[in-house]
Amino acid sequence: MSDPVLLKRFAAWLQPQPSAEDAERSTYFQDGIIVLDTNVLLSLYEYTETSREAVLSALERTAGRLWMPYQVGLEFVRGRRSTLESRKRALAEAASEVNKKLMAARRAVAEAKSLVCFQLDKYGRAHEEIAELEAFAADSAVDADLDRYRQEFKRHLDMLKTNHGLALNSSDADDPILLRIAELYAGGIGQQPDDVTLRRRLEEATSFRFPNKIPPGFSDADKDTPLKSAGDFLLWEELIEHVSQLPQTGCHVLFVSNDTKEDWYEPESRISSSRPWPSLFNELKRRAGADLRIETPVDFYGGIKEFLDAELAEDTYAEIERVSEAFHARVSDPRVVVTEETAPRFDPPEGMALAAFESVGLASSTLRAAAESASPSQRMFQWWLIGVTAQLGRRAPRDAEPSVDITAAARSSEPPSQDWMPGTVLSPGEWLHRDSSWIAPWFMDLLESAPQKDRAVLRRLAAQQAEDNRRSGD
Repeated sequence: MSDPVLLKRFAAWLQPQPSAEDAERSTYFQDGIIVLDTNVLLSLYEYTETSREAVLSALERTAGRLWMPYQVGLEFVRGRRSTLESRKRALAEAASEVNKKLMAARRAVAEAKSLVCFQLDKYGRAHEEIAELEAFAADSAVDADLDRYRQEFKRHLDMLKTNHGLALNSSDADDPILLRIAELYAGGIGQQPDDVTLRRRLEEATSFRFPNKIPPGFSDADKDTPLKSAGDFLLWEELIEHVSQLPQTGCHVLFVSNDTKEDWYEPESRISSSRPWPSLFNELKRRAGADLRIETPVDFYGGIKEFLDAELAEDTYAEIERVSEAFHARVSDPRVVVTEETAPRFDPPEGMALAAFESVGLASSTLRAAAESASPSQRMFQWWLIGVTAQLGRRAPRDAEPSVDITAAARSSEPPSQDWMPGTVLSPGEWLHRDSSWIAPWFMDLLESAPQKDRAVLRRLAAQQAEDNRRSGD
């Protein structure tokens, strides 16, 4: 007896959550069409050189079955440079943060010494012991000890720069990742949709699917333009069209992405963890006659090793997992205060950094890319921009928006940390109160990378924030 109609009609919804143990999983790797999302390709710029080479070698095992939607290709070639810039800035910020921590340790040792000396003097009049302690924990001795740590930490950060193996100032034609990806896909890249098709798809996304929260892509509906909001949906439509035009029927499609937001995955419940939306499987089957499987990069590269005999070391898996996790670490509790220390760990709520960007009239494509970037190394800039625009009343904060405690400049007699730069590094026409101001090193890096017009906007924001903080502290 055949299955009842109810079970056939809603088969996708009744299937268990996909598992690495699924019997048909090997078919997707050995015979299926493999589609990598933009974030998977951009992750290649985040890996160390050794892991990147291992991952690219593993991907070569899938050559001939990889297919790239035009939307993915467009996002990839436009996003690679900002990803490189993000990594450079992240390493610079890490060095700055190390210095800040070591200076805090220096102050803590000095305070501890003063406390003990005070007790020795008050209760023991132990002048000889006090002198010994003063000599033991003299500033020069503490500096010498801390310098050992500083040099060792610097050595490891320098090693990261060396191991990355990519020069930011190289021309696009010299980008080894871009060239490898181009060779890997060969001609397996989708054609650009014509204007009529693009307009029709945008209208469907914005007027029908997104308001009704039909996956994929509805979580991006608040981006600044319909074209940017509909990126995932445009990718999806290209995939369906491509598969439906293939001569063979019943093919298998493996889609790989770091994106596990609710517009791709069902929210977790008390009885089950999140799984890709069954409606996605049903739609591809209904419109293109194909079976779909969705995996994260960690599972995907594990499958390449298992089914295609790729060589991937445990260290490489750990790096794949680390980069993947960074794409969906979000602040879920509005009571959390985002600081310089925690900012790199949290991805701002969708569209919030871009809204802050637009609220103050920033205009350059470089900074816009940084505001929209999913790269963890852009988060300091994104969170500061979110915080300062809310603090200065340049935009209305969203409901349940996290608080941000990040400053780019300070008005004080002493620097917040030894690595902060005096305001005199900027010319009189660029900065007021130069003699009583201090500039955060990460903000100086940001200014150096920004076009002149946006530099002026950023400086005004930082100066106004510093003055607002000074008045609040009076």
